Amino acid sequence: MGKILAVCTSETKGVHKRDVKTAHFIESFGIEGDAHGGDGHRQVSLLSADKINDFRAKGAKVIDGDFGENLIVEGMDLKEFPIGTRFSCNDVVLELSQIGKECHTKCNIYYSMGDCIMPREGVFAIVVKGGTISVGDELEVLT
Repeated sequence: MGKILAVCTSETKGVHKRDVKTAHFIESFGIEGDAHGGDGHRQVSLLSADKINDFRAKGAKVIDGDFGENLIVEGMDLKEFPIGTRFSCNDVVLELSQIGKECHTKCNIYYSMGDCIMPREGVFAIVVKGGTISVGDELEVLT
């Protein structure tokens, strides 16, 4: 079981997300008001809190949302779950659809640190069932 530490969104692509503390998740879309919502397979991005903390320990000055992540989860190594794993949080059901991503252009984090964790540590999910997720909520594995 994991704990939600941040719920981040942005209204436009190409900018850092910010922690909005609570958000409404829409089935087959993503997060209401988030620029990355849509009918694709990367509707919601998740990142493990311990991976962010390890990166900070190397000197990275990053805040929640800097990697473009929607959810920061404590207590789970998200990239260790197989594609198709379902998670629940309150009424929301997310299905893991992609692990990692190809980074076509280097981000500011990469240029300042020589590395970025999102391409190898970030995971993506589709929204199977909508509802609301807030900071402090618990995320659990269904399958």
